[in-house]
Amino acid sequence: METTISPQASLATSPELERLIAERTEVLQAELDQATQRFEQSACGHFSMDAALRLIDINQTLLDWLGYQREELVGAADISAMIDPDWRSVLLPRLATLCQPGETGSMELELLRKGGGRLQAMLISNAVKDANGQYLQSQVTVVDVSERKRIEQRVTAHDGFLQTITDRIPVELAYFDKDLNCRFANRAHAERYGRQPEDMVGENLSNLVSTDRLPEILPHVAEALSGQKQTFESEYPGPDGRQTYFEVHYIPDQRKGAIEGIFIELHDVSERRRTEEFVLEANRDLEERVRERSAELYQSEQRYRLMVDAIQDHCIYFVDEHGAVTEWTESAQRLHGHTRQQMLGRPYLSLLATGNAGEDEVEPAQVLRLAKAHGQWETRGWRLRDDGSRFWAHTVLTALRNEAGELQGLSAITRDMTAAKSLEDVMNDLNKELEKRVAERTQQLVAANKDLDVFSHMVSHDLRAPLRHIASFVTLLQEQLGESTDRLTLQYLNSTAKASRRMSHMIEGLLEYARLGRVTLESQPVPLAPLLEGVIAHLKMENPDRKIEWVIEEDLPVVRGDAMLLAQAWGNLLNNSVKYTRTREAAHIEVGWKVNPVGGRTFFVRDNGVGFDLEKAHNLFVMFQRQHHSMDFDGTGTGLALSQRIVERHGGRIWAETAPDEGCTFFFTLPFEGTEPELEFPASSMAELAF
Repeated sequence: METTISPQASLATSPELERLIAERTEVLQAELDQATQRFEQSACGHFSMDAALRLIDINQTLLDWLGYQREELVGAADISAMIDPDWRSVLLPRLATLCQPGETGSMELELLRKGGGRLQAMLISNAVKDANGQYLQSQVTVVDVSERKRIEQRVTAHDGFLQTITDRIPVELAYFDKDLNCRFANRAHAERYGRQPEDMVGENLSNLVSTDRLPEILPHVAEALSGQKQTFESEYPGPDGRQTYFEVHYIPDQRKGAIEGIFIELHDVSERRRTEEFVLEANRDLEERVRERSAELYQSEQRYRLMVDAIQDHCIYFVDEHGAVTEWTESAQRLHGHTRQQMLGRPYLSLLATGNAGEDEVEPAQVLRLAKAHGQWETRGWRLRDDGSRFWAHTVLTALRNEAGELQGLSAITRDMTAAKSLEDVMNDLNKELEKRVAERTQQLVAANKDLDVFSHMVSHDLRAPLRHIASFVTLLQEQLGESTDRLTLQYLNSTAKASRRMSHMIEGLLEYARLGRVTLESQPVPLAPLLEGVIAHLKMENPDRKIEWVIEEDLPVVRGDAMLLAQAWGNLLNNSVKYTRTREAAHIEVGWKVNPVGGRTFFVRDNGVGFDLEKAHNLFVMFQRQHHSMDFDGTGTGLALSQRIVERHGGRIWAETAPDEGCTFFFTLPFEGTEPELEFPASSMAELAF
């Protein structure tokens, strides 16, 4: 019986099987080596870790990135060795979630390099499970995203820079994608909808624009999305209720032949529209005026032609650049007497009288040169007529040039000024006579001033001396009578003493009034606050029993003027207020100021006194004139006259507003004089100047 051996049994014991196994092993080893090489030299980093986050394996790429040796990490450390200690408590729980079975997970974090520095990386994890679905390990791919992070930072910085720039311009800017979702808006555009720029991003246009305006803008949006640039004007109600006009631009964002979105620009053109409307209305008014003016000009032209034909003292003619006459008009023939045939080709200088150079401002030979150099020149002098007579003329030579600036000749317009010359000579003679009379009058005024000084001296000494004697003798009589029972005699003596004092005060006021007209103002910076403090303090001392409410406005200005005179004016006005509020239980006196719209400052003194009838007070600022009887209120009637003269000497004016029993307000103005200078003296000295 023949024994049969199967091919399988034969192959199992043959060298051929061993050879096949060896070849297959070599192929698998080569594939494994290639896979290992690809793993080690991969463009991405790879590592594997177990559920405890211990590193099981790591490729060479990641080791090169981090600067570690394989033995320093694999089996010797967990992933926390590559994480910043300050962030481990936060990141390790998140890394632990990557080890959970399930879908692929990813996260971004910074890995520490051994030699210092950080690696911006993205970790992508895949959980590896056994046949029973139990977790074995996590295969983690590490992608270097450092360059992407740097680009993102640059983009973020660029976007912030762009936002900062666009927020500073008044134009409203925005960008919407093709789905009409907002991708960018500057602050001006966001404020239109009451939002911040970052709140605009992602909002659809339909959620931003009111429903009543959508039908107006959607057709333009559709055209822009089809590639057609849109420009139109729209109006919106402004915050002040006025209409605000905008010029709107929808600009398609076309890239690679496709529309990706639209740029929106809104320019506020309200002022331009209002200006255009104003100009349009002005043009209509101007056209109407032009029509009216044209009719007037036509009539004026007719009158002018008639006038020119009738004028006898003007003429015009033309000369070439050398001064030879090229055109001689009828007006020139009428004024000079020369015919056209006589003058053509003759020099312009032949019309000048002999020895005329002494009359003209320049030499006659230089007139043509000056006219050509300056475009026009005027000259005056004697001119000759054909009969040998001469006349005084004013001639204007004007250079005539074409559009290229080439000289074509000169025009000469001559006017007969003989009558004016004669009148000028007469006026010169009159001026000389007037100057002589002024000198004589000045001498007379000097003499009158001397007489006034003599009168003032006489009043101050010769007239006041008898008054002092009267007062002295009255005092002696009063002392001699003592406690006399003759009341009538005492009344007469008191009346005489009072009259002498009043007469003395009136003489002093008259002398002061005359002095104010001649005194030289010592102008200096005068702070009014300390000056008024001194005046009011003096009035309080004179009236210790009076109850007066003083209201002085703060921040009184510094004015320029004579401190002594200004203190006297303020003292007179405030003394009037104190006097005429005597009948009030609670007197109220107010001092204030304001800037005058027509220039300077206006000051006022207001009180609640008895007042007076302003319509009857035509002589309010006249010396010795009073609005109340001396038996009711004492005084001589000189204070307001002196105040008026002081204010007028400072370039201002004074007036009053009042009514009977309604108080009185005196106003006066002081002009500005340059910039208010810094004070160069203590404020306390101004209070001393007041009195």
